[in-house]
Amino acid sequence: MPVPVPRQRAIPAVESGQAQAAPAVRGLSGASGGPGTEAPRNEAHKEEKAAKTTTSTTTDTNLTLLLIEDDPGGSPIVPELLDQAGKPIRIRTARNLTEAARLLTDDVHCILLDLALPAPGRADDSGDELSVLRHVLELAPRHAVLALTASGDAERGAEAVRVGAQDYLFRDELDGRLLSRAIRYAVERKRSDTAERRLAEGRLRAQENRRLERGLLPTPLLHGSPLRFAARYRPGRSRALLGGDFYDVVRTPDGTVHAMIGDVCGHGPDEAALGVELRIAWRALTLAGLCGDQLLNTLQQVLEHERSDDEIFATLCTVDIAPDGRRAGLCLAGHPAPLVARPGRAPRLLPYDNNGPALGLLPGARWPRMQVELGREWSLMLYTDGLIEGHIGEGRERLGQDGMVEMISRQLAQGLRGEQLLRAAVNEVRELNGGELADDVAVLLLDRVP
Repeated sequence: MPVPVPRQRAIPAVESGQAQAAPAVRGLSGASGGPGTEAPRNEAHKEEKAAKTTTSTTTDTNLTLLLIEDDPGGSPIVPELLDQAGKPIRIRTARNLTEAARLLTDDVHCILLDLALPAPGRADDSGDELSVLRHVLELAPRHAVLALTASGDAERGAEAVRVGAQDYLFRDELDGRLLSRAIRYAVERKRSDTAERRLAEGRLRAQENRRLERGLLPTPLLHGSPLRFAARYRPGRSRALLGGDFYDVVRTPDGTVHAMIGDVCGHGPDEAALGVELRIAWRALTLAGLCGDQLLNTLQQVLEHERSDDEIFATLCTVDIAPDGRRAGLCLAGHPAPLVARPGRAPRLLPYDNNGPALGLLPGARWPRMQVELGREWSLMLYTDGLIEGHIGEGRERLGQDGMVEMISRQLAQGLRGEQLLRAAVNEVRELNGGELADDVAVLLLDRVP
């Protein structure tokens, strides 16, 4: 079957952009327009900006109208048009949807559709007066659409707008000046609708991501333990709830309390996902009875299988506190040593002489388990390096572990405990840094008060 050739307008100079405007003819009747919706500035600002960028019309190029109508007489039903800058609006004409699909290129800004045009036959189109409009909306979901209907058939035009057209016009009352205005309005309204839809989709995605990330944060399993627990977590990524840092606390049936904190190198979503995988693996292995070197060896295998790059590693600190609460086993895999504070004594770091390598660096590495005495009453703080690597003032000096011990000692002397202590510590580190920290920060605190 030969391919139909699209009929050109009687005055091709309009298409080439060289024609002048023709005088206005007759009046125009149709639906009235309204102002565009300004999207609010919120956490979905990036999605809004992307939507405006994608749907914006270049102001220094002519508008292009695609007219879809079947006029047996071959006479044009659209007068010559000018855009707001006085440039001719280019017009392409298609006699059916097949031709329209071929002419619907990226430089088309608006479609003027004659609702009287017969639509391709479908079984589900029987009795649907707007089936041709539905076909066009499927064919051109990103384009503005003006519906063209018979004079006096306002109800059908209004229904076309409800279905998805930006406006409707009467076929026998077309006016060049007002039709040009209707085209510009339809383009702006489509742009606004698209931006608003994408903004709403961005908000929905942000909400879903936040619900997902909250679900991935740990829920401590300490039922039956006399220990008190507190934690503070601040990811380095903007607008994120999860970073590469991770922690967890569980109590096994024998009464032992196991705590862990770790840090995957990097700050992106891949590192956050790997941190979640390591945390879940640690909990499962701990509840299965593994600890010490055997547990860390298995976690290293998990990391090696799940990491996206062979250079990715993770530091880890694990402690297992005896049921009587007076002793603990400590394993360090390239991670800073925990801080312990006791009444009447200055806070200090637990021994870290037998610190093993970070997970993922050395195949077949070993991680010795050290036994430490905690005493009758104590506070044990585990943290990631984001807490100690912030700068102090405008220089290059960092807080470091010594500065952190001094800061915690001062805050304990002020009577801060639990959540208040961790909140004050993180806030002071941020203030010393002069703003938000570049790295993730995770801190957890276990207290034993007889």
